Amino acid sequence: MCGILGVFGFQEPVDVIRPRVLRYSKMLRHRGPDWNGIHCSHSAILAHERLAIVGLNSGAQPISDKEERIFLSVNGEIYNYKEIQAQLEKEYPGIQQEYTTDSDCEILIHLYKKKGPDFLRAAGINGMFAFVLYDERTDRIVAGRDHAGIIPLYQGTGRDGSLWFASEMKSLQEECEPFSLFPPGHYFVGSKGPGGYAGKLQPFVAETWFQDDHVVPNQPWDPAVFRDRLTAAVERHLMTEVPFGVLLSGGLDSSLVAAITNRLNRSAGNRDLLRSFCIGLSGSPDLAAAQKVADFLGTRHYSFEYTIQEGLDALSDVIYHLETYDVTTIRASTPMFLMARKIKATGVKMVLSGEGADEVFAGYLYFHKAPNAEELYRESARKLRELHQYDCLRANKAMMAWGVETRVPFLDREFLAYAMQLDPAEKSSGDRIEKHLIRKSFDVSGDPYLPEEVLWRQKEQFSDGVGYGWIDSLKAEAERRITDLQMQFAASRFPIHPPLSKEAYFYRELFEHHFPSPFAAKTVPYGPSIACSSPAAIAWDASFQQNADPSGRAISGIHKDSYRETAPVTGK
Repeated sequence: MCGILGVFGFQEPVDVIRPRVLRYSKMLRHRGPDWNGIHCSHSAILAHERLAIVGLNSGAQPISDKEERIFLSVNGEIYNYKEIQAQLEKEYPGIQQEYTTDSDCEILIHLYKKKGPDFLRAAGINGMFAFVLYDERTDRIVAGRDHAGIIPLYQGTGRDGSLWFASEMKSLQEECEPFSLFPPGHYFVGSKGPGGYAGKLQPFVAETWFQDDHVVPNQPWDPAVFRDRLTAAVERHLMTEVPFGVLLSGGLDSSLVAAITNRLNRSAGNRDLLRSFCIGLSGSPDLAAAQKVADFLGTRHYSFEYTIQEGLDALSDVIYHLETYDVTTIRASTPMFLMARKIKATGVKMVLSGEGADEVFAGYLYFHKAPNAEELYRESARKLRELHQYDCLRANKAMMAWGVETRVPFLDREFLAYAMQLDPAEKSSGDRIEKHLIRKSFDVSGDPYLPEEVLWRQKEQFSDGVGYGWIDSLKAEAERRITDLQMQFAASRFPIHPPLSKEAYFYRELFEHHFPSPFAAKTVPYGPSIACSSPAAIAWDASFQQNADPSGRAISGIHKDSYRETAPVTGK
């Protein structure tokens, strides 16, 4: 993980604008505390703040080709870079002599040189990334963002007509009007013309869930195949040269990633115990469940507690780093933000997490209300396409605030292509526990991956699981700070996305302090969360329309203290 910043087509002399660009790059230094680099030419500047995970010795950025005419600043990991290298060597014998680093990301330069600016369409890259590439030979720019938006990227237009790209919008807001999110699964190719740099934004992801969710898949589910595919995804995400661990909330998704990682760690002959991390209020459900999983797996477990006051004290910093005022995201990000700092203190720079499983496998409690498999699939695909504004943003920015990289195997591109082609009827809950497909796949007799009571534990929102007192205290704090009169005139105070609750108003004020630009507000998703954000879900159950609270506890009639599957589940 890193922080990237690219500026193109500026009107000032390079020695005048360079100090400002360097200052904006330093705003991203939390993302890359290990080193920084900057490349300048007559009309382009690429800056980079590095967190070294792979290619420790020679992976400093911006990366250049041997001729030093093509420059690349990239944030992320390319998990299948060795396979792509091998394929390029077959097609272009001797290409290995052109490599200048041992970084996995350098492959992007060589794909560009051999395949052209549209290389993302055909390369089959499996990874999480955001990059900006500049070709001095042709004065061409190529920028791209991964299939699911795991890695953040923003773009903007400077007041002088220049073109800007950055990992976080805090580096753009002083110079750009407008600025916006760079969409996941897209790439931009731009060239300099009479009016400055102009180009075209195009999608490169061809998978059905990304392009057309009206084509409902029907691939049968096989538990053994499913188990192998997810295990392979986790294994790909273990590409690292630094100490790593797993986030372990005690829920199904993170516990399963931890269990698979632990097995792979041991089979690789690694005698060091896998490190696992959890945070919660004293007595929270997650702390107890995580400890049970850690004891079962035999990990070196770090169980962190925080107080409500510590959480409240961190809210402004959380919103500054997250760059959002979405209620659900802030509730869940605050304990994650506090945990990241503690993880960094242990020497760990990379962790695996369970984000994405709920979107792919219809894990949210309101999916119980889906009237049929087709509706469930479309809602699942919609949530997956929007995940970059919620859980991906949280997992990346809350952890990268302290220079800790989060990897998400459930969103592995290869696994995602498989999982989103499974018959949605297999994912439908009905009167069964949500995500039963995952649970049954890893319910292995005689060789259990997890304790039974964890494997069949019901879904908790992360902000619920850290302790129900957390959400209740946030609401109470908002009630204390925000008056009824302020709510009455919320639309006047915030004409863009007026807050719908006192808690939302509270977060919006903090956001406005850090990001006063109206373009900043437009980068944040708007509306009630969970079921209420989807017109389709409201059609499933009219009561969702009145539910402005995103807590899992608020989904009436579904959340239970305990939930074991009673209905039979069959795999084809």
